[in-house]
Amino acid sequence: FYPSQSIARSATSNQTPPLLVNMAVTIRSMIMAITMAIFTARIHVITGFSTALRHQGKRINPPFSTTVTRLFAAKTNISFTPNPEIRDKATSTVLVGRHAALKSLIDQTDSYVSLFGFRPHPEVLSSMHSALDGNAAAGGSSSSYVIVPTVGPAAPRPPHKLSICALKNSVTRNNHPLSLHAVTDLVRGATPSKGVTHVMVLVEDYFGLGPVGAAVGRSFPLFNRKTTKKSRVGYADKESDNEAENEDDESLVHVTFLNSEGKVIKNQLEIAAAEAAADGVRLACRLVDTHPEELTTTAFAEECRSLFENDDTVTIEEIVGDELKEKGYGGIYNVGKGATHAPRLVMLTYNPPEDVMVTDDLEEDKSTIALVGKGIVYDTGGLAIKSRVGMCGMKHGKSSPHFHSLR
Repeated sequence: FYPSQSIARSATSNQTPPLLVNMAVTIRSMIMAITMAIFTARIHVITGFSTALRHQGKRINPPFSTTVTRLFAAKTNISFTPNPEIRDKATSTVLVGRHAALKSLIDQTDSYVSLFGFRPHPEVLSSMHSALDGNAAAGGSSSSYVIVPTVGPAAPRPPHKLSICALKNSVTRNNHPLSLHAVTDLVRGATPSKGVTHVMVLVEDYFGLGPVGAAVGRSFPLFNRKTTKKSRVGYADKESDNEAENEDDESLVHVTFLNSEGKVIKNQLEIAAAEAAADGVRLACRLVDTHPEELTTTAFAEECRSLFENDDTVTIEEIVGDELKEKGYGGIYNVGKGATHAPRLVMLTYNPPEDVMVTDDLEEDKSTIALVGKGIVYDTGGLAIKSRVGMCGMKHGKSSPHFHSLR
């Protein structure tokens, strides 16, 4: 129904009065907005109702369509400790490094077996490397499938996917020399979604492993809500099949760091730093990416408790709901008091054991560090209400930590 057309047809003159036209356009916009709101609300109600019944084991048929998407999350496990057994089980290999450094490594043909677990043809690697540009800002990757020879009666191995990811040789002073953002993108794109992947990062002799580990960790987020149409909503007997299929989607990524000579770095402190950085980044990304209907303030507090439930050096205190108002935290209380889950302030205090405390000669370095994080699970905006496009990213409001040193 278009009121503006009806008014135009009923007008006695050739020109429709501007006031009537504006009123008609306004009415039409209101009708369309109300219709879309009702339709959207109906979908949300029916979807929530269908999900609730499905969790109760009841079978229902969706009213709008026969096939509805399901939520799946492929899990990727990352290991950093050098392990030749995992290397030999790998079905794909990803070699990452600066373009010039990769050239030097590829020329060392005697080290192929120790690096890859087999000996790929040198011309294959050289051709893949030559196809890449060492000056590309975002780097580049080249992939090929190679045959892995077997010895004796061993069963033939499937073709092995080999990828070379070349980083820019030189960057500006504002960027990490290894272009860590490019490392994340290239490793993510070169790693298959299933199987065992061996990722080798040529860090040369100049760069710490912690930041590189964090970059690799970002390639494999823990939160994923990509959908599939392999099952129908409401059929509880398909749950076990879906869980089994989801387990098959798990993959293993084994990360090895190489120095300028192409030898594996085995410094345990450096490797532990890389693993801790990767775990921390993946945890932070999971919390930021999780939808607000899943990561409520209550769930957020439970996440904090689960991190330190077996750690005696950390104590946790919570101020919840009306107690915030009583203790003077009016900002937190007033912003979240209308929500289904009460607002809360979580305080985690780390008390290091005496054997790790600083010595007397470092007395001046004793200070208390406070990390203050903004944990707003969803922010629609105050004076500046977000647009419908901007609404999608407002779950990221909980990712703004602040660091303070308290003397």
